[in-house]
Amino acid sequence: MKSENKHNWRTKLHEIIYEADTPAGKLFDVILLIAILASIILVMLESVSSIDNKYHDLLNNSEWIITVLFSIEYILRIITVNKPIKYITSFYGIIDFLATIPKYLSLIFVGTHALVALRALRLLRVFRILKLARYLGASNQLGNAIKASKAKISVFLFAVLIASIIFGTIMYLVEGAESGFTNIPKSVYWCIVTLTTVGFGDIAPVTPLGQFIAAIIMIMGYGIIAVPTGIVSAEYTKATSTKEKISDEEHEQLKTVVLNSQCCINCLAEKHQDDAIYCHKCGCKLHHD
Repeated sequence: MKSENKHNWRTKLHEIIYEADTPAGKLFDVILLIAILASIILVMLESVSSIDNKYHDLLNNSEWIITVLFSIEYILRIITVNKPIKYITSFYGIIDFLATIPKYLSLIFVGTHALVALRALRLLRVFRILKLARYLGASNQLGNAIKASKAKISVFLFAVLIASIIFGTIMYLVEGAESGFTNIPKSVYWCIVTLTTVGFGDIAPVTPLGQFIAAIIMIMGYGIIAVPTGIVSAEYTKATSTKEKISDEEHEQLKTVVLNSQCCINCLAEKHQDDAIYCHKCGCKLHHD
């Protein structure tokens, strides 16, 4: 009987923490998002000297309270799953850990407190909580387009890097140390800054030939910026066209899977059908009566 009560306790807590289909689960996640936003705002305010000098104790104590709550939540996420290592090494598990540890590290290492801003990554859960499936679908399409473009973009970036080394070396020879081009790496840095049209202005050519070469690099920069955008856009258009060819039945099935937030207590798999009883990945029962 005691084992059964423990099992029910873990199962109910798992549904609240990991799922957003129940009122309790959605309330938990909304409160969690509010706490994350509050924590980020506190860190931002603490970085403002005038505010920190006046309200340091209040900001610090508030941040500690939120950190302790996040620590408890992290521990509960570990003990409510059958395979804790699965959660700890998962994407959200690593993010949750990184969101909790900076405040403790600030006791040992000065300046690490600002890493608390990593908690902003936890806001990615808003898509699951509010069931913004259409945005998830759009983000997946964009992600797939970028993945499909990585080979072309890699080749392109490699070519740009070679061009930057060549032009940087030429500018080093043309301008010399008296114009600020003291070495080849610094000249390559200038070339990259110029090629990307950033233009910090910390180094600038002064000779007519150097300025002429710089003008060519600037013009090239506009074309170079457009290339990766065109590659990704082409892949995105191709993916969108392919998606439109999917049958209505398949499209309906995809929508049904995406909208559900049921999470398996055993393997942490998601995207189950609304009427699913068992996990589609490991076969474990999703909800225990």
